Amino acid sequence: MVKKKVYAGAAILLALLLSACSTHSETESTNVSQSSSTAISKAPEMTGDQKVKQTMDQMTLEEKVGQLFLVRVPEENQLEDIQTYHLGGYLLFDRDMEGETQDSLKQKIASYQAESNYPMLIASDEEGGLVSRLSHNQLVDPPFAGPQTLYQENGWQAIADDITRKAEVFHELGIQVGMAPDADVSTDPESFIYDRTIGMDAAGTSEYVTRSVQTMKEAKIGSTLKHFPGYGNNRDSHIEIVTDDRSLEELRGNDFLPFQAGIQAGTDSIMVSHNIVTAIDPQRPASISAKVHEVIRQELGFDGVVMTDDMDMAGLAEFTSQEEAGLQALQAGNDLILSSSYSTQIPYILQAIQEGKYSEEQLNQSVERVLKWKLELGLFKK
Repeated sequence: MVKKKVYAGAAILLALLLSACSTHSETESTNVSQSSSTAISKAPEMTGDQKVKQTMDQMTLEEKVGQLFLVRVPEENQLEDIQTYHLGGYLLFDRDMEGETQDSLKQKIASYQAESNYPMLIASDEEGGLVSRLSHNQLVDPPFAGPQTLYQENGWQAIADDITRKAEVFHELGIQVGMAPDADVSTDPESFIYDRTIGMDAAGTSEYVTRSVQTMKEAKIGSTLKHFPGYGNNRDSHIEIVTDDRSLEELRGNDFLPFQAGIQAGTDSIMVSHNIVTAIDPQRPASISAKVHEVIRQELGFDGVVMTDDMDMAGLAEFTSQEEAGLQALQAGNDLILSSSYSTQIPYILQAIQEGKYSEEQLNQSVERVLKWKLELGLFKK
């Protein structure tokens, strides 16, 4: 009888000890789990530079080259070509908006993004007035007015209010860049570019550019200064090869000034014209001239995205073949090519890399600039 009581007491004691150990173990496990969870939640978020580097590290060579193409939306294979050529972005033209509503255009743009492995840059020429795809296709009411009209209505405030309105429409549709402001100094009402500019001297144009760029940054839409080195009162390079014979002193004291003002205001990108500017490079259109790009990078100190004007314009198309022009544009120092001929230009560039005619180092520099711009525009989550 005594032995049974002893055994029973021992069993109870053992059960209590096991229960205590189990409770301690569970508490310890819970504490460790909570500690790990706290450590994870306190882990530093990836910086923008780290995000860009991580993205570049996982890209193939073909994907990197594709990122350097902001192309006119093709009439066929719109979704397929995004995957085939790894396109960096689509530039919308009138034909892409014809018959669309805001809702249907939004859905179309979303379908482009859904098809791409990396966020696409979506752009539309929206200077206002003569150049506004959304206005031409009755997708905004009232239409976006040109800068001169806006300034006459209510000065600089009207310019800022117009940009804010554009930004609301862009964000709703999924557009990031309006290819503006026009930084050309033009005071001759008879010149080709005049109606697209603010129509003021270098000081007035600089003020217009500064205010535009600052408002665009606040509204989180991309800015593009165009058309470097400055159109002035020259002819139309859409339809012919244009030669600009002005001196470098005149360009520096006049046409460069709005671009310098825009750079100081924090512009995202600069578009280069196809004009042959003899004072800088008498042999080649500005868009494919290394000397012109040296002025942008070294003299003006700009390290953002530099892009060509439309590669199909006669000012370039009549000067060199399209596939060669794509490679020459990158070799000269552009980061983005505005193109419709990407299906021939991209393979040509890939071959040039293999042959050592275009370095991977230069390619990576351009890809990094493009991805950083996309990050700043909110296309990548920081």
